[in-house]
Order: sequence, then structure tokens, then C-alpha cells
Amino acid sequence: MFERIRAILIKEFKQIFRDPRMKTVIFITPLVQIILFGYAANKDINFVPTAILDRDNSVESRELLRRFTYSKYFIPERYIYSEKEQNYVLDKGSASVVIHIDRGFGRAINAGKDAAVQLAFDGTDSNTAMIVMGYANTVVGNYRYDTLKQKAESAGWTEPFPTVDLRDRAWFNGNLVSRNYYLPGVIAIIVTMMSLLLSAMAIVKEKEIGTMEQLTVSPIKPIELIVGKLLPFAVIALIQITLVTMLGVFWFHLPLRGNLLLLLFSTCIYLFTTLGIGLFISTISSTQQESMMSVFLFFMPTMLLSGFAYPISNMPQVIQWLTFINPLRYFMVVIRSIFLKGTGIDVLWVQLVPLLIMGLLVITFSALRFRKSLG
Repeated sequence: MFERIRAILIKEFKQIFRDPRMKTVIFITPLVQIILFGYAANKDINFVPTAILDRDNSVESRELLRRFTYSKYFIPERYIYSEKEQNYVLDKGSASVVIHIDRGFGRAINAGKDAAVQLAFDGTDSNTAMIVMGYANTVVGNYRYDTLKQKAESAGWTEPFPTVDLRDRAWFNGNLVSRNYYLPGVIAIIVTMMSLLLSAMAIVKEKEIGTMEQLTVSPIKPIELIVGKLLPFAVIALIQITLVTMLGVFWFHLPLRGNLLLLLFSTCIYLFTTLGIGLFISTISSTQQESMMSVFLFFMPTMLLSGFAYPISNMPQVIQWLTFINPLRYFMVVIRSIFLKGTGIDVLWVQLVPLLIMGLLVITFSALRFRKSLG
């Protein structure tokens, strides 16, 4: 039995590495993807293109604008002089926010009255708009506090001006770098996509080149053929996750606080599901093109319901229930916890046990389906 599996393994590795394009897909493509996603998957907003419409042009309005433009968030791109220009820069996309200070702002401040400032946002990207609004509220809040303090001191206020000292502490991602949150998810997605594609096309390729009949009439048993076909892709997936992890850690300074062996062990459990699903797709597909289309049809909802980009808690209740049958959901929690929190198996077993059960069921069903298709 082991001799026959060994023969299939040697055949598969030779077939994989004989094709230069396949070597590029296996080893170069994941590295390119992690680099591209590492720079692109970044929701930190540091430079907001800003247009300024200051109709008051007073000391007070210029001080407020100075606080906006001296921060690292609001970059003044242009000064405008009418509402028509305000609409134009927002429509064109040359500014994400317009700071509009109307006439009478300085007089209202000096008279102790309420003074209004309009912040017009480009709300196309609601998440970005909400973050920019938070930055703007912070700047305006600090300006309001300093103005009140100055007026109190000029009025002869002798007591210390009351303040609330809020000291925050972020655990696991101290600098709140969004890349540290998204990159582990990108690694999980790369492993998912590559293992699905490679395993889905393995059997179909044998059908297309006409060697499946030879394997069928050979003394090789179906279980030996399955192990011999899938084991090389499991090894390749482990090599890929090691390479992209090293690139993420050393290139993007992604923290790896957990155990690398636990990461590889968790990946092995997860590969039961992806390789099993790829095997199932290969049994119902007649051509490689058909198997690739099936992989993408499966992959898209899997990624969307994994919690990679959208919190599962924000989804409708019915959709949240559906995510429990999504293996990538569990692996996403595992890989982020290992990277960012350094979590051990004493905590992650809650995710690994359902992942293992799901993987064994999928690989068993796919193997039976494959055996039936051979018969």
C-alpha cells in the first residue's frame, strides 16, 4: 500500500515541478499576493484631502483652520470661495471633506454665543467618512475646550479648569495598525484559494489527458489514489503558509506572538476541508475550466462570510447562523489569535474541534463520492 502511495506521490511532485508555470503559481503568486494585499489592505486614514471655505477670515477662524491643517489628518489641497466650488470639488473627488466657516464665526465666539462650522463629507465610502468625522470632532472639541478655558481665565477664574483625563490602552495591536489585523486573514485566504484550486484540478487534469482510465484499471485502490493525489497539495500548502508568514513577519513587521507549530497544526486540520471540497469539485467537473469556475463560486461566499472584511456580529441573524458551516470562519479566528494574541491550544480548541469534525466529514464524503465516480 505504502509503495503504491509513494509511487503516486513521486509522480505528482514530478508532474507539478515539471511545469515552470505551475512552479510560478505555487511559489511566486502567494508572495506577490501577500505583498500587494499587505500594502492595499490598509484602512488607516492619515491624509485626508481637504478644501477650505473661510468666509469669516477672522483670528478665530484661522486658529481653528490651523488646528485642522497642522494635524496629520487634514491636508489642505485648495482654498475655495463659494458653495458652487464646494459642490464641484466633492463631485470631482479632489477633496474628501470641505471645512466651511461662514461669516460671523469670530464675533459669535467673542460674544460667548454658539458658532457653527460646517463639515461637508464625501460619503461614498461610509466607513472612511465616519473615521474622518471622528477626527474632525476631536479637533473641534479641543478647540472648544481651549476657547472656554481662555475665556474663563480672562474673566478671572482662579480655580483649576476641570478636565477629564481619558487614558486608553489597546491590547494585542497597540498602535492600532489595520494591516496587522488584515494580513493574517489574507494568509488564510491565500491558503484557501491555492489548496482549493490545486486539488480541484488534480483529478480533472487526469480526465482531460486520458490517464484516469489507466489509473482506474491499475491495482491502485481509491483511498491510495486519494492520499497520493491530495498529500502533495497539503505539503505545498504548508510550504506556502510558511513562506507568506515569513514575508509578513520580516517585510511588514507583522507580529507573530503565538507558536508557529500550532499555526502549522491548525493549517493541517483546516486543509481537510479545503482539500476535501476541492476533491468533491473535481468529481463533479469534466474540464479544468469548469472546476475553476466552481472553485470561484464556492470561494466568494466563503470569504464574505468568514469575518475577513465584515464583522459577523453585524450580519443578520440568519446569515450569522450560516457562518457556522463555513470552515474559513473558524480558521480566520485561529490564525488571527495566533498572530496577534499569542493564543494557545487551551483556548483555540473551541475553534479547532468543529473545524476538525467538519474536515473529517467533508473529506469522507468527497472520498466516497470520488470512489463512486471511479466505479
